[in-house]
Amino acid sequence: MDVILHIGAHRTASTSFQIYMRENAHRLIRDGIGFWGPRRTRNSGVFSGIMPVPSSVPPARQFRLARGRIQTQTSICAKAGCASLVVSDENILGSPRRNLQKSKLYPDVGDRMARYLEAFGGQVNRIALSIRSGESFWASQIAFSVERGYDVPDVDALDRLVTQPRSWRDVITDLRDAAPGVEILVMPYESFGGRPERKLGHMLHHEITPPLLHSREWVNRRPDLPTLRAALAERGDDPALLPEGNGRWTPFDANQTAALRETYADDLYWLRAGADGLATLTEETGPDMAGITPPDGLPIRGQTYGIEERRMAGNR
Repeated sequence: MDVILHIGAHRTASTSFQIYMRENAHRLIRDGIGFWGPRRTRNSGVFSGIMPVPSSVPPARQFRLARGRIQTQTSICAKAGCASLVVSDENILGSPRRNLQKSKLYPDVGDRMARYLEAFGGQVNRIALSIRSGESFWASQIAFSVERGYDVPDVDALDRLVTQPRSWRDVITDLRDAAPGVEILVMPYESFGGRPERKLGHMLHHEITPPLLHSREWVNRRPDLPTLRAALAERGDDPALLPEGNGRWTPFDANQTAALRETYADDLYWLRAGADGLATLTEETGPDMAGITPPDGLPIRGQTYGIEERRMAGNR
C-alpha cells in the first residue's frame, strides 16, 4: 500500500481538500483509496506523541505508542483493500503560531518530518506540499492570528516576515534532507486551491478519475476587515488599528508585497528548472483553470483552522 502525506501548507485550501476527501470517502474506498484527515490524526489521537507533549509519559514512550497506533491503523487499511492511503494534516509541517512567533517559514520542518516518517515505519512513498505566494500566505496567517487574540503586527514585525531568510525552497530542501528517496510533489495554491480533485489526481499519479462531488466547497476563508475590527473591539483593543473598509486586510505595503512576490517568483523559477532534483513541480494552465483560486469572500461551510491555531486565543 502506498502512503501519501499531504502536509499542507496552512492557508492553501487544505481544509477544503480534507472535506472533499471526507465527503467522498465511500466512493474513494471502492477505488482502493483510503483517507485520514485531522479527525483521525488529531481528534482520534493517532498522531498524538509523534511530537512529544507535556505528560507523565516519557517522550520516547509517547513516540512508541504513536508508532504502534499508526502501524495498526495502516495494517487495517491495507487489509481492507486500500492500494493507496492519503494522509492529510497540515500540522505535520508545524503551526502558523510558531511561524509568526519565530518570524520564519516552518523553521522546524526537517526535524518534524523525520519523526513522522519514522513513525510510519518507512511506509511513506510520496509527500505532497502546496505552496502559496508570500504576500497572501502571510496575510492570511496574520488575519487568523489577530482574530484569535494576537496583537496587530507593527511595521517592524511585518518587515521581519518579508526579510526572514526562509522561502519555500528552504522548506523543500529540509523535507528532502529528512525524506531521502521519498517523492516530493509541489503544487502551487494559485493552480490548485479551488481544484481538490485535480490535486488528488496528481497525488495518485492519475491512477483513478477523482470524483467531482463536493469539489467546490471552499471553507475556512480568511476573516475580513469587519470581522477583525469586531474581534479587536470585543477584547478591548482599538479597531482603528486596522484600516477602514469591508474587504480583505492587506497588511503589507507596496514595497513589502513586491519583495514577497519576487521571492515566490524565484522559488517557482527554481522549481521549474528542476529544483536540483529535490522535488517535482506540478502546475496546470489553460482556459479551464481561470478563476480557480478560492475567493475569500465566498460563503463558507465551517471555520476549522485546527487545534494548534485555536490555542492562539490564549496568547492575548
